[in-house]
Amino acid sequence: MQLYCFGESGNAYKAALTLELAGVPWEPVFVDFFRGGARAPEYRALNPMGEVPVLVDGDTVLTQSGVIQDYIIEKTGRFGGANPTERREVWRWVLFDNHKVSGVAGPLRFNRNFLPVEKRDEAVSAFLEMRLRSALAVLDARLDGRDWLAAPEPTVADFSCCGYLYYPEPYGFDRAAYPAIDAWLDRIAALPGWKHPYDLMPGRPSDREGARP
Repeated sequence: MQLYCFGESGNAYKAALTLELAGVPWEPVFVDFFRGGARAPEYRALNPMGEVPVLVDGDTVLTQSGVIQDYIIEKTGRFGGANPTERREVWRWVLFDNHKVSGVAGPLRFNRNFLPVEKRDEAVSAFLEMRLRSALAVLDARLDGRDWLAAPEPTVADFSCCGYLYYPEPYGFDRAAYPAIDAWLDRIAALPGWKHPYDLMPGRPSDREGARP
């Protein structure tokens, strides 16, 4: 399998981490997002949405991290929950992540770190940070007294919701403010095969001249 991705993308990290932890042979294909790689005609032919990640497995081409995670569950039988009740709970938290956690943390982190300074809008960032704090409070409460979000064992719900939470760039997330999330991130990082996003996928801010380290 090939995963089109780049290191700064938390959405790509969800798919890459699921592949890695499931023990699926795969290789990253670097998308030079910050130099227009996702808008290139050849990439748009692969994914008209112009986004990462994209998974290619023979003739199968999949986009959107949740769809890719579901495909990995089907291929491996891992990380999808042990029964229908757990499976529904898995997707409840994946959808929560897409709308409330990653869907907010991604643009917030981008606005504060990767846009040219003159284009950053602090009013937008303040609004997004308020929304993110609310979502993280829900996540922290869910993890208080339990190891994993959706089942007794780790699932793609965990690998989805953590997608942006290991990145070092400042965007308003302080692990110390969320002790249950902090401990949960340590549990995920202790799983065999776990890697930080900048170690799992090619591309990091320091690769670009003038970027923040």
